[in-house]
Amino acid sequence: MRYLLLCLTFLLTAVAPVSASESEGVDVKEIVLGHMADAYEWHITTIGGKHIGFALPVIVRSEATGEWHVFSSSRIEEAAHEGKDYMGFFFNEEKNGKIYERLADGSIVRPWDISITKSVVQIWIVVFVMLAIFLSCARWYKKHDAKKDAPTGFVGMVEMLVMAIHDDLIKDSIGEKHYRPYAPYLLTAFFFILITNLFGLLPVFPGGANVTGNINITFFLALCTMLAINLFGNKEYWKEIFWPDVPMFLKAYPVAIMPVIEMFGVLTKPFALMVRLFANMMAGHAIILSFTAIIFIGWSLNAALGSGLTVLSFVMMLFMNCLEFLVAFIQAYVFTMLSAVFIGLAHPEHEAH
Repeated sequence: MRYLLLCLTFLLTAVAPVSASESEGVDVKEIVLGHMADAYEWHITTIGGKHIGFALPVIVRSEATGEWHVFSSSRIEEAAHEGKDYMGFFFNEEKNGKIYERLADGSIVRPWDISITKSVVQIWIVVFVMLAIFLSCARWYKKHDAKKDAPTGFVGMVEMLVMAIHDDLIKDSIGEKHYRPYAPYLLTAFFFILITNLFGLLPVFPGGANVTGNINITFFLALCTMLAINLFGNKEYWKEIFWPDVPMFLKAYPVAIMPVIEMFGVLTKPFALMVRLFANMMAGHAIILSFTAIIFIGWSLNAALGSGLTVLSFVMMLFMNCLEFLVAFIQAYVFTMLSAVFIGLAHPEHEAH
């Protein structure tokens, strides 16, 4: 069902330019990157040449005056149609559509930009969904005695998932003595990634934003794990980094090889978390959108080829649909598991010899 909606959305947005100029063909790069990139508006579809969606607020600081400006992103679009800038600001297509400012001398600079973009709105939606889920579950536990009444239905499913992650993953990976302070963060990270991934599978509002396929988001998640590892690691953890139990020539003279390698590992662990989540989610979206674009490429050539490619692409998209639902859970699980393992490694127990 998801891909029926996705194909319909692409049909409404892409068939017009294809039929208008077959010689130009279908811009696959624009279709794929355009739907995966962040944006200052939430574009839903296009019907009869009319864009359906809503503009998002722009919050920028002018480099020329030093003042902050708040306005709708539609103002810049309207000014661009007239060949002008809005208060000196414009969307720079050469820089992935980011907002730039044109100064009086003609130079172009990137202003401070804290605008509410599509990814930010998607994150807010995910946060509200998480609040609704867990507050409703908390309300059930407040009204019932958990020792006598077993939750059923939706609350039971959430409890099963929470306990599976809490007991079988977090507690086992970090250890019985140290897991409690980290459990809230790791459970929050798991459900945030899972729900965000599931919303990313929806082709239209309130889903469709490629949040976990944005390296800025995965960087922040990895940074949180890095802080949890290194700010609260015990003295044995730091001893293993700066003064490991190896021969002296490996840790002090003539070159401190092992401390350098261990410090390199401190950075590579969160980097691996960041890249793994980003690459897997971005690749899945790119493959799905590419299969969708194949349909329109075939129809732009001839009807027979278009019919054959439509069937092939539809079958492949159904397969990718099932796979992406699995990947949505796996990536959330793997990120949480590796974070728990890395945190557990920061609390080694001292062994007396």
